Amino acid sequence: MSPPTAPAARAWRDALVAVLASFAVMAVVGAAGLALAGAGDLPGGAFPHVVAAVVLMAAGGSVDVTGGAGFLAGADASLSVLPLSVSLAGALTAGWLFLRPLHNRAVAGVRELLARAVPLVLLWLVALTGVALLSRQDFAVSTGDSVLGDIGEVLDAGPKVGFEAAIPASLGYGLLWILGLLLVSLLVSRRAPLPTGLVRFHAAVRPAAFAVVALLLAYVVLGIVVGLVVAGTQGHADRTLAVILLGLPNLVWPALTLGFGGAWEGKAEGPFGLPVPQVLDEVLRVTGRGSGTASDLSTIDVASLAERDSRAWWLVVLAVVLLLAAGALAAARSPAHVRPWQHALHLAVALALATLVVCLLARIQAQFGLTLLGLGDVDDLSGNVELRPLLWRTVGLAFLAGAVAGFLGALFPRRRGGPGRRTPSGPAGPAAR
Repeated sequence: MSPPTAPAARAWRDALVAVLASFAVMAVVGAAGLALAGAGDLPGGAFPHVVAAVVLMAAGGSVDVTGGAGFLAGADASLSVLPLSVSLAGALTAGWLFLRPLHNRAVAGVRELLARAVPLVLLWLVALTGVALLSRQDFAVSTGDSVLGDIGEVLDAGPKVGFEAAIPASLGYGLLWILGLLLVSLLVSRRAPLPTGLVRFHAAVRPAAFAVVALLLAYVVLGIVVGLVVAGTQGHADRTLAVILLGLPNLVWPALTLGFGGAWEGKAEGPFGLPVPQVLDEVLRVTGRGSGTASDLSTIDVASLAERDSRAWWLVVLAVVLLLAAGALAAARSPAHVRPWQHALHLAVALALATLVVCLLARIQAQFGLTLLGLGDVDDLSGNVELRPLLWRTVGLAFLAGAVAGFLGALFPRRRGGPGRRTPSGPAGPAAR
């Protein structure tokens, strides 16, 4: 093999390993969570297809919900939710494997970074297409003793609900997902090289980005600890572990936003139980107390949660402590010449952007309605769940909280001039550890 082709072959090999490992991790985590949630008992060999759908959504794909019973009934169904535990597992795997060959150098050319990124992106889309082809399944819906059930039994036309991948949308969103992951990986890691023209932004971007990612992961770790305690002490361990494996960040990252004053709005209607803390389910099922934008949506903030459980105020205490820790961490990883107001600005921007991403990823919209002969809904088979952020309030307060935490964190005593405080300055220098 000629020397020019050897690096290209290694790039494709490393990309293949990263993609296969990431999808394998997502499949294992998703399958374990679904099995604990009871999906292993689905009829007709549906379990692998449901796992594929979860992996598809976790990797940025899109799934359409379908349903109906011929001329007897119609279904109005939609689903928009990300299993963020599965997404996080795949992101950590792919990001680490992407960065691993790039460590121990401070600077890399744009061409080299593209040579590493392009194979991974292309193989990611190929894998996403394969998973999308598996993401298709129909289920028969039991209507019990309803009129629809009687008519369907006579005409052998029972109602069905199912899902199938929206392949074009999946490839588009999946492309954005993997490009965003690679960008965040380069922003967070101090050991990964940057193009020469971007080195001067190292001190402004990477310490704050690392601190915010560490903050989000700290909430996940705390959520795992609390979840394991709940599973071991309050019963329903399988259901609690399923939430941890499928959607823990969907709960703990909004909890961070509530802690610094953000708010969400939503509702829950219908017979379906929600895998959320009971206090949140109660607030979601209280309608008519909206924020003004939609009167049938309940506002979710610390105050509304504390009306039912005063322990919700601990979310504020937790947010204050961890935000100050994030501010101190960002300052400790920054060069000594960065001033406190600069720390404040850097962390404010980083936290506001991260909060915007959380708001976009953690929102939930799920609806299923079965209509009999176009005359009305079958109440026992209809439900609607919504959870969405009050975006401007939440992102604006994130900026303010990041600014305060960054400024105060810069005032903590910190060691200056150590190797962990240097900015990469040339191609020969090793990246800071």
